[in-house]
Amino acid sequence: MVVCALRRQLLKSSSRCGPWTRLLQRQSSGCVYSSSDGFNHQEIREKLQAFPGGSIDLLKQDSGIAVLTINNPSRMNAFSGSMMVDLEEKVTQLENWTYGKGLIVCGAAETFCSGSDLNAVRAISNPQDGMKMCMFMQNALTRLLRLPLISVALVEGRALGGGAELTTACDFRVMASGSVVQFVHKHMGLVPGWGGAARLVRIVGSQNALKLLGGAVKVDPELGLHIGLSDGVLDAQQEGEGVGTLRQQAENWLSRYTKGPAPVIQAVKKVVLSGRELPLSEALRTEKDVFGTVWGGPANLQALASKPKHK
Repeated sequence: MVVCALRRQLLKSSSRCGPWTRLLQRQSSGCVYSSSDGFNHQEIREKLQAFPGGSIDLLKQDSGIAVLTINNPSRMNAFSGSMMVDLEEKVTQLENWTYGKGLIVCGAAETFCSGSDLNAVRAISNPQDGMKMCMFMQNALTRLLRLPLISVALVEGRALGGGAELTTACDFRVMASGSVVQFVHKHMGLVPGWGGAARLVRIVGSQNALKLLGGAVKVDPELGLHIGLSDGVLDAQQEGEGVGTLRQQAENWLSRYTKGPAPVIQAVKKVVLSGRELPLSEALRTEKDVFGTVWGGPANLQALASKPKHK
């Protein structure tokens, strides 16, 4: 896999964070599947690019917060094949963004995402190609979740099927008033295939996940807060009252966690990621090494200089 191979080389060139590097190398540099699993990355990219439409737009801001927009309004921001490839490419750019701290994932035209474009789904409806698409999107969304950025999904309108899965690939989710997250896979004779079920269990627990998947429950902001799927509610009606657009509200919400130098924010994300994905002993070693990358660094020295002496 070209992207994963490149990422492996970047990681090998880093000697400052051994266990962290080994973690990502062991997980195919963020990818779940590689050629050893019979996954031909280039082959599935070419198949997906045969179904164009829409785009994934990335805006990297000087604040260190990027905005990733799912843009296919004529199909409720459903993922075409080319958009899946686009997403992977944008994730690669974010992996290599030295000054990045945060990421907002949102949809164009006041809706989040309705999952897969049915035209592409019908065209690759045989089990073999369906599995390859599944593996491709699991890789892309796993890498999205493992970015050294703190991410939030801004759910406006509806997040359905694969769109609901996409929300679980972010660290946080904030929902606009009137929005809905719904895992509609059962109605399509399916289960989540982009990693959404595994991530959902970790977010809301197995019983709630079973209810959401088995019942195709419509999760509104109130229910989302109650079960832990949502971390906050934004009110679109307040836009004219000096509060700002929903995206500005989301940036303000995220900024409480991204305030500070990029190396420190990225270090925070790394130690949390290692704690979630590694056995305790390895997570502790990784935390020690990540700590070593910021101890005595510019932010640490500046903080020490600005603090008064103990009395």
